[in-house]
Amino acid sequence: MSSGTLHLPSFATCSAEQAAKYEEDTYQGRWSLLSYEVFWQERYVFLKNHGYQLRPRFAPDWTPSWIGTHYNPFFCEDSIYSMKHIIVDATRISDGARVTIKTVSRASDEIAIGRFLSSNDLLQDPRNHCVPVIDVLDDPHDYSKGMIVMPFLRPFDNPPLRTIGEVVDFISQTLQGLCFIHAHGVAHRDCAAANIMMDARSLFPQGHHPVRLNYSPDGVHEISALNRQDYPVKYYFIDFGLSSRFEGGDVPLVVGTKGRDKEPPELSDSVPYNPFPLDIFILGNLYLHEFVQKYHGLDFLNALTVPMLQHDPNHRPSAQACYAIFQGIQASLTESTLRWRLRSRQESAPERVVYDTVAVAREGIYRIKHMIV
Repeated sequence: MSSGTLHLPSFATCSAEQAAKYEEDTYQGRWSLLSYEVFWQERYVFLKNHGYQLRPRFAPDWTPSWIGTHYNPFFCEDSIYSMKHIIVDATRISDGARVTIKTVSRASDEIAIGRFLSSNDLLQDPRNHCVPVIDVLDDPHDYSKGMIVMPFLRPFDNPPLRTIGEVVDFISQTLQGLCFIHAHGVAHRDCAAANIMMDARSLFPQGHHPVRLNYSPDGVHEISALNRQDYPVKYYFIDFGLSSRFEGGDVPLVVGTKGRDKEPPELSDSVPYNPFPLDIFILGNLYLHEFVQKYHGLDFLNALTVPMLQHDPNHRPSAQACYAIFQGIQASLTESTLRWRLRSRQESAPERVVYDTVAVAREGIYRIKHMIV
């Protein structure tokens, strides 16, 4: 990106003195590529030749776009660091779609399992909530590694869920997804909160920046999300780096204590355990910590989380049985309950009065609109 093509709003400008200071800071390395960004810069041309364009910051001949201008670097897209070491965002040149590229070890099963779950037949199954593998590339500089190309996703709780119905939808999708992978012999083994993301394009029809998630694609303007109750999203399991696949008469036993959730009692580096009940515990723990313990009014989920969190793995229900329990819970909830707001357990009494008043007003507007329609 050259300074000659940089056009930003007036609020992005600064004084001549400040611009000179920014330029000095730039030459002293304040906005230089981080070590893990250099990794991707070295693969910039390779990825472009294979149809994937990294952001201007990663170009081998990059010159910061604010040099020689009166623009504050904060508002210049190429000043924005990548936040993750083994992952980078990119644009698919053929259609402009945003993608994520992840470097992985070829010694792991992540590529094979990802390809299996993304096969044409399995992609047609509506229960499939595994992030699709778009492409797999060989690393041109390290033959022990590969690069997986996937759709760009964002954390499932950014923006936060706002209604009981949105929580119910999240649980429905993730339980269906767990039923799907278990039915095909795959245990995720790390299906914690950080490894569930969403395709949020419906919430941001004009797009958003891949690092500054709540900013416009150019990183300049703060933006707001639409309501996921009106514009549904799809949730996906990501990161199959610890996953195991079992076929035919394979005995489903593993060892290992890696993973984000350290609470499952069976985790061991020496005593084999069944990874399928482990998934049940991890997902149940997510529901407990992210929803039941955070918000009032979700105690009805205890009928699901209590059996999922049984200390003895043999006493936990299967994924399909969990989904059956959930369907019974879901059938008992009214439409007005599903539309009701999530009320944080940290909320003060005055806040509750205000937010409840707004929620009642919204419910009234909703009912009037649907009476008219």
